[in-house]
This record gives sequence, C-alpha cells and structure tokens, in this order.
Amino acid sequence: MEVSSQLCIRRWSTRHVAKWLKEEGFCEYVDVLCDKHRLDGMTLLTLTEYDLRSPPLEIKILGDIKRLMLSIRKLQKHHLEVLEELGFSSEAPLGSLSPAVSPVQGAGWLCNGEVQRDCDDWEPVTDLSAEQYLYTNGKSKPPPRRLDPEYWKTALSCFYVFIVFGFTSFVMVIVHERVPDMQTYPPLPDIFLDSVPRIPWAFAMTEVCGVILCYIWLLVLLLHRHRSILLRRMCSLMGTVFLLRCITMFVTSLSVPGQHLQCSGKLYGNVWAKLQRAFAIWSGFGMTLTGVHTCGDYMFSGHTVVLTMLNFFVTEYTPRSWNFLHTLSWVLNLFGIFFILAAHEHYSIDVFIAFYITTRLFLYYHTLANTRAYQQSRRARIWFPMFSFFECNVNGTVPNEYGWPFARPTLLKRLIG
Repeated sequence: MEVSSQLCIRRWSTRHVAKWLKEEGFCEYVDVLCDKHRLDGMTLLTLTEYDLRSPPLEIKILGDIKRLMLSIRKLQKHHLEVLEELGFSSEAPLGSLSPAVSPVQGAGWLCNGEVQRDCDDWEPVTDLSAEQYLYTNGKSKPPPRRLDPEYWKTALSCFYVFIVFGFTSFVMVIVHERVPDMQTYPPLPDIFLDSVPRIPWAFAMTEVCGVILCYIWLLVLLLHRHRSILLRRMCSLMGTVFLLRCITMFVTSLSVPGQHLQCSGKLYGNVWAKLQRAFAIWSGFGMTLTGVHTCGDYMFSGHTVVLTMLNFFVTEYTPRSWNFLHTLSWVLNLFGIFFILAAHEHYSIDVFIAFYITTRLFLYYHTLANTRAYQQSRRARIWFPMFSFFECNVNGTVPNEYGWPFARPTLLKRLIG
C-alpha cells in the first residue's frame, strides 16, 4: 500500500483516495467517490457496505461491492488506532463498522436501575459488536427482545389483586353502614336516570356481559404464549384501580341513586361479623347473580371497571385482523355500561369516571411498557414503583403469539411409543 506508507491516512485528500482506488483496481469508481462525493482518507475509512449499496452511491455490481469492501477492511486493519479515536469498533463483521456502545446504552436493566449481570464475575463490556446491533450490510438491527415470564412476579401480582379485592370487600361493608338515609337524602339529579325509565332486568344483563367477556379473556390468556406477562399486567392494573376505588367510595358517600334499592345502614356488630360479610362479598365476586347486594359503593362503578378492563385486554392482545372479536368485545363493554345506567344502579358520573380512569391507566401503562421511555429513569421508579418492578425485564411490545399450553400430544407420543 504505497499511499499509506507515504502519508498518514488522517491527511489523505480526495487525490490520495483516488490514487488508492487505482492501486486497488477500482479506477471506474474514482469519479463517483472522489470527484462527485469528495471522499477523503477519514471518510473512506468509515465507509460501509450499506453506504455502497444505498443512495447516493448505489453501486449495482455485487462483485465490485464485495471486492471494494475487502480492500477497505484491509485499510481499516492498518489504521485501528484511528478508528478507535473516532469512536468506532473494528471488531465487527466485514463492512459493518459500528460506533462503540457504552454498557449503559446496550446492556439490560435490572429493577434497581443497574446494568444487568449474567454471572458474579461479570465485567462491563465497552465494545458491543455489530453482530448484535448491525446486519452485515450495515443496516441497524434492534437489540434482541427480552420477554421474561418471571412467574414469581406473576404470582406476586395475583397475591396483590387478591389482597386488594379482599380489602375492597371490607370497605364495601363499612360504606354500607354509612349509606345516607333515603328519606333525608333523596337521589341526586341525573340527566340519564331522570330521562330513562328503569329496566328491572338490566343489571343482570350487565353481569352476563361481564361473564362473557371474562370467558373470552380467559381463552385468550390460556392460548397466548406470553400469558404470564398478560396475567401480571391484568392483576396489577385491576388491583390498582380497585384500590383507588376503595379510597373514593370511603371518603365520599353518595345518596342512593334509585328508590327501588331500599338501602338502609346496616350494622354488622363486631369486626368478626364485618369480616364474614366481607368474605361473602369477596367469594361472590360482588355480583348480584351470586346473591350479593350492596349499597353505598357508588363512586365509582366497579362493574364498569371490570367490563372496560376486560375489553381493553382482549382487544390489545389479539391480532388487529380479528375484527369480529374486537367488535363483539366493544359491544359487550358498551351494552354492559348502558345496562348499569338503565338499571339505575349507579349515577352517570360513577360510570363516566370509572371508564375514564380505567382506560387512562391502561393506556398509560402500556405506552410506558411498549416504548420503555421512562423505564431507565429514576423519576419513573419513584412515581411508578410497581410498574418499574413488574416491567423492568420486559423489553418492548409483547407480540400476539399463540400456542397450545399443554403437552398432551408429546405425552401421548411417549405412551404410544
């Protein structure tokens, strides 16, 4: 390489690059590379195969592309110190030179915000090769997606929602004792309730819509390949919304929305009696179909929360092309909400607030989880501790992939064999 021996590549001009191209046998590319695009020594050193293939160069002859990249690669090996000064890694596959990536940028994150370590004697890697983040033609490649099931976290989220539902049942017993007297505090004015006559069977239809949605969701959850992550998200979101509902219905007791309810404050005596009543509500899922009847838990509607949450999970974790299922899910959600109001079991504001809080929390949670915009932020770990804990090892959007969850075919093959 006569040119390189005479002059440092840092000082190469387009004339020196042209001479080098001629020495390597690429005379036909002197005009396009040196005269038209003015490549000097430093830019030649960082040239990749992707640059040669894509505009504005667009070299059409594959053999020339490969031979030119072989020559550039030899040149790079003779000037490793220059590449390192520029912040590039020369250990990448042929022609796929990539900027050096710091361990904080490329490594996984643990729940405490530190870089993930695979073993005790792990050391930070400052040179992440292009085999991980670049294709051999130089195009960027996303880092590998990590979707750890983390069953212990899923079990913890189930325990969380289990405790919240039990606490909600106990609060419902408390608010039933504090329900305002119907003679002293008549139903509040409500445009919908005042305009639409009560339908006696409507509330039962609300719960039927909820049961159908629940069965659809359970089927989706059973067949989804990432069912552990889905169940964890459902439990964490449902538990959080119902925990908020405990606070709102405890601090403010609204008057009964309809005279048909015949509610009056009930005293359950000691704590043991309250716990028994709370267990009856919890075991009956708070549904009238199971014989549970409560008063005072109006702000905000728990039935609306369940209907909306199930609808959003069904539509989020099924393919966009399943239009019939999505339409059915939304119809059940909206009709269920209408039947709540038609039964005069809740004020309109109860239903509206429940729908708004549920949808916003679902969308905020999944936006953060899918973009990971705040997962590496200390502020996110402070304001969203449960989110950071449950989602810190879920990298990116959860794909809608399905599979049979049981190993029965394999077991049958073994028995037959």
